[in-house]
Amino acid sequence: MDPVILSCAELSTREINAALAALPDGASARVLEPRGRHNLAVGLSNRVRIDIEGNAGYFIGGLGDGPDVVVHGFTGWSVGENLQAGSVRVRGNVSECAGASSRGGTIVVEGDASSRAGISLKGGTILIGGNVGHMSGFMAQAGVMLIGGDAGDALGDSLYEAVIYVAGKVASLGSDARIEELTDADVRTVKALAELGGFDHVHPENVTRVASARGLYNFDALKDQKY
Repeated sequence: MDPVILSCAELSTREINAALAALPDGASARVLEPRGRHNLAVGLSNRVRIDIEGNAGYFIGGLGDGPDVVVHGFTGWSVGENLQAGSVRVRGNVSECAGASSRGGTIVVEGDASSRAGISLKGGTILIGGNVGHMSGFMAQAGVMLIGGDAGDALGDSLYEAVIYVAGKVASLGSDARIEELTDADVRTVKALAELGGFDHVHPENVTRVASARGLYNFDALKDQKY
C-alpha cells in the first residue's frame, strides 16, 4: 500500500491530524513541507507509520498511543509529550522538554536535546544519541533514559524510580541523584537500548548509571535543623 501524502502547504494542522487518525492500522503517511508546523501527529491511537519530511515545531507526536512517527529534521519543544505507546524518532536535534511526562513507548533523538529532556518521565524510554542540556531527567518517576553524549548540569534533579545512563560526561548531578555501580544487568540493558536507538558510538560497559539516592522520598522538617 502506497503511503498517503499530506502537505502542510495545502492543509491545516486539524485537517492533517484528522486524515492521520482515519488511517487503518498498518497504513503509512508522509507529511510534506512541515516548515516548523506545531502539533502534527498528535493524539493518535492507530498503528501506523508517519514520516514528517522536514523540520517541525512543538508537541510533535504528543499523546500518541500506537503510531510510529519519524521526523526527518529537527523539532521544537516537547516532542513525544505524554507518549503512551508507539514511538517517535527524530533524525536531528530537539528543543526543550523532550518526552515530557511520557508513560510508555520509545522516543529516539539521533542528535542533541536541549534542557529538561525526560522531565517528569513516567515510564517511557528516551534515547538521545548526542548531548542533553541542564536538568534533564528532572522529577523522572519511572522509565529509562540513555544519553549517548554529555549531560548538562543538575542531571536527574529530584529523580525517583527512573534510571539514566550517560555515555559521556556529567557536568553535575541534581538534588538527590547519585552515581551507582554498573551491574551486568545494566550492561545488557544499555546494549539493548543502544541497538534500539542505532547508537553505535555507545559502549555499554563504559556508561555512567545515575539513579535516586532516595533522600527525598520522605520529607523531614528537622533534617539539619532546616525547614
